[in-house]
Amino acid sequence: MATVEKPQTELVTLEIDGREVQAPKGSMIIEASDRLGIDIPRFCYHSKLSIAANCRMCLVDVEKAPKPLPACATPVAEGMKVFTESRRAVDAQRGVMEFLLINHPLDCPICDQGGECELQDLAMGYGRSVSRFTERKRVVKDKNLGPLVATDMTRCIHCTRCVRFLEEIAGTAELGGIGRGEKTEISTFVERNINSELSGNIIDLCPVGALTNKPFRFSARPWEMRARASVAGHDCLGSNLFYHVRGKKIMRSVPRDNEAVNECWLADRDRYSHFGLEAEDRLTTPRIKVDGRWQEASWDEALAAAQRALKGTVDTHGAAELGALISPRATTEEHFLVQKLVRALGSDNIDHRLRLNDFSHPQAGRAHMDIASRELSDRDAIFLVGSNIRHDQPILGHRVRTAWRKHGAKVMDLNPAHYDCHFDLSERLIVPPQAMVAALARVAAAVFEKAGKALPGDALGALIKAHALDADARAIAERLVAAERGVLLLGNGALSHPQAASLRRLAEAITQAADCALCVLPGAANSQGAWRVGAVPSGAGLDARAMLERPRQGYLLWDVEPGFDLADPALAHKALSSASSVVAVTPFVDSQLAELADVLLPLAPVPETDGSYINLDSLTQNFDAALKAPGQARPGWKILRRLGEMLELDGFDFVDLAPVREAIEAAGAIEVAAAEPAELEAPTDETLWRIGDVGIYSTDSLVRRSKPLQASEHVSDLRVRLHPATAERLGLGEAPSLRVRQGEAEVSLEWTTDERIAPNAVWLPAATCAANTLGPSMGPITVEAGQ
Repeated sequence: MATVEKPQTELVTLEIDGREVQAPKGSMIIEASDRLGIDIPRFCYHSKLSIAANCRMCLVDVEKAPKPLPACATPVAEGMKVFTESRRAVDAQRGVMEFLLINHPLDCPICDQGGECELQDLAMGYGRSVSRFTERKRVVKDKNLGPLVATDMTRCIHCTRCVRFLEEIAGTAELGGIGRGEKTEISTFVERNINSELSGNIIDLCPVGALTNKPFRFSARPWEMRARASVAGHDCLGSNLFYHVRGKKIMRSVPRDNEAVNECWLADRDRYSHFGLEAEDRLTTPRIKVDGRWQEASWDEALAAAQRALKGTVDTHGAAELGALISPRATTEEHFLVQKLVRALGSDNIDHRLRLNDFSHPQAGRAHMDIASRELSDRDAIFLVGSNIRHDQPILGHRVRTAWRKHGAKVMDLNPAHYDCHFDLSERLIVPPQAMVAALARVAAAVFEKAGKALPGDALGALIKAHALDADARAIAERLVAAERGVLLLGNGALSHPQAASLRRLAEAITQAADCALCVLPGAANSQGAWRVGAVPSGAGLDARAMLERPRQGYLLWDVEPGFDLADPALAHKALSSASSVVAVTPFVDSQLAELADVLLPLAPVPETDGSYINLDSLTQNFDAALKAPGQARPGWKILRRLGEMLELDGFDFVDLAPVREAIEAAGAIEVAAAEPAELEAPTDETLWRIGDVGIYSTDSLVRRSKPLQASEHVSDLRVRLHPATAERLGLGEAPSLRVRQGEAEVSLEWTTDERIAPNAVWLPAATCAANTLGPSMGPITVEAGQ
């Protein structure tokens, strides 16, 4: 990677209200005043958005200027003198406020924005006590923007923050202004929902009550709630947020500023997932299965049953017959205590990498960051491999878009489908999953050729050499080698690929030859924390897939729903059904888990527990419980403390998390057991492979139960999709449904053709009710016309 020196910034000196300040040449007066802590009223200005200067509330008095100037759109100049509280400035601001209030409804008592409304606050300082406007106020019809954002457009003051956000940050341009003058309205262009994965941010940006949180609507006042700082647990970034709590319920969540992580934005998945805590299948009482029927039990009874199940497996069948499958969304402390407990019982069968199909790379599923995630915003060439970054990591998708929008980055991708991107792609390689290794090998060959470097003399070099170059590979290689700040992003699709190790090794070779950065982006929230504390198999231990291919006699499932959270639901069901005992620690219980488990212990998930996450940048973020869990549900570390004591294991006599965190700091690295690469049949022109991506709102049990998110259009259409050429080759014709088979598993599903899907591939998302009995999320699949 080339090192680029930052150019020196030229500074100018100006005076604001008699105070001298230096500011970068070309910056605006309002930025300099904010740096001094001098408050200038504003509505349309936002530091992350382009300058509109259409609210005029920030008018200030500039020496020698013939009239007040907008502070947000007036560049600083050497020797400039600015007055924010002069008679001329204040009169201008009061005049603007009077115009803004002319058509604004007097409905503060019933407005959700009441108590945190910027217009309300500024009207107290700059508004008149009596209106001079006697004509009829205008009324604007409300718009239906979908299940997440509610509208009261009569309140809109046309600041256009929402319009600019959706156009510049979200990249969807779903809102715009129509009409002129007083008749101007902010609306969607064709009367449709807002489908951006970042849409909730327009609620935070709106300075009035025109755009509000629809699921939260009319449920609480800001002064009734307490803000609890926390960390989002639905992707590897760990966005910072506040949960607003009233009584025993989270009412809403809002972003917490952290420029290094999520800036000031929050993905909808993180904003609305907490509604899943109220799901009807929430487990609030321990249960034990007696003679095939579930019975509620006390914690002492349930923990005794769990202790007998785990100890009985070890004593009767040997420690190697016990396996632990842990959700990567568990806290770092829970990962540490689970692996400590299972290893103390003599087993090394521990894994959190539930969605992986290939474990042959020693770092399989682990993040790797040559640059910090925030530095993605200033790259000049970005190569996405197996990544739908806009849905997998929405905030990182925003950073890629920023690099493209502000720095002209050339973005390229290698994927099995034409994912909807909010940035232009310079080059696209759309191939079926079975051809991804060959396609990336061709890119690697082109990179080595362009960089003038010799191929490795090992099996990887032989793999690269075996694939002939083509024009697409050469075009990508040329951009990567020429880039000063290039980066290759390896995403979820690559990590869950049955040949993930080959893809990762090729990516490593490409970045070394092209002298660019490599970033491996695991999809799960706390996979870095799990790796850090050893929640992976060591020695002769079995990985997640091996534990199911060679069924164990006993399993400990930690926040795992077998049909949704594992790479191969059919294999998981078969293995768990054959086990002598299954202990499940879970916040929810679906029908499949109720069928397979023998003991159910109610778990308090994040945000109902204390703990920490380690994100892809290896940043440890601690958080406290936002509220107490309902019923008898308990935090995971408390459950493990009791269980460890009952099993008479050392190191489980703590009373809070401080000793656990000290033990984590003192613990050494664990040598991971890498599996042998699976032998896959060479694909032919007639081979079909499944594309089993996990949908943006299917990632974990909490998201899957959030009603607002499940009402989104992102989960409304779950039909099987095939390229028209593939459908024609298979002779599917006008069949109303398809019989889809993977191994012994078969389902009948509706289908459609879609040119965005690569030929010889079948789009069938994982972690859905339609696919929770099928086989691997990515691998061979058979389809034929149904009746």
